[in-house]
Amino acid sequence: MPVSVTLRKSMTRSLDAISSITQHLVMIVGLLLLLGVASFVFKGPEKKPDVSPPAIDTVIDGSAPAGHASRTGARTPADINAAAALKPHLMGVLEYVKRRYRVSPEAVLPVFEVAELIGQERRIDPLLILAIIGVESGFNPFAESSMGARGLMQVIPRFHMDKVPEGMGVRHLFDPAVNIQVGVRVLEEAIRRRGGLTAGLQYYAGSSDAAGSYANKVLAEKARLEKAARPQNGTTR
Repeated sequence: MPVSVTLRKSMTRSLDAISSITQHLVMIVGLLLLLGVASFVFKGPEKKPDVSPPAIDTVIDGSAPAGHASRTGARTPADINAAAALKPHLMGVLEYVKRRYRVSPEAVLPVFEVAELIGQERRIDPLLILAIIGVESGFNPFAESSMGARGLMQVIPRFHMDKVPEGMGVRHLFDPAVNIQVGVRVLEEAIRRRGGLTAGLQYYAGSSDAAGSYANKVLAEKARLEKAARPQNGTTR
């Protein structure tokens, strides 16, 4: 048999085989598509989980979502978490500061902790430190006066840089821990120079009077903090 005839027959068989395979593949793909459509029709489209945030006013177990206050006045998780880290007698103080100065409990919690730590170390009542912070800056760590006083306790850099920890500069006075540390040292120096708390507070404020409105304001705020720290209605904080 001629070679050309044999080659044509071989090519014909190859083409028939390829055609057969192609037809089977088309049938399989078509079947898979039909199965997919049927599954979609009977099961319906897949639903995505609802990940939208809860409404601000949603209350769960008597409290609103973290960071939001409930309209009913319920304590928020932020309040609870912040208070949980405080000593019992300071929990009422935290609530008072939150209301009076309109600050987040989570934001002022480190201030409370530093005031308590430094107060114990330097034998200064932490409530006195907090009272000065309230009067001086309203618990705003970034407060700055027209005279250049900075931070929570309104430390004036040009007078008190010698009290700033080594390796730190003026910008560190906006750090609550550094500012309170320096502010307490300024207060100690003022009390030592003037020989008493009231006169020392006046000196802290830059007044030469032994008694005056600034000292009265701080001591009045301290008294309010002490009242907030006391048990209310027979309960212990």
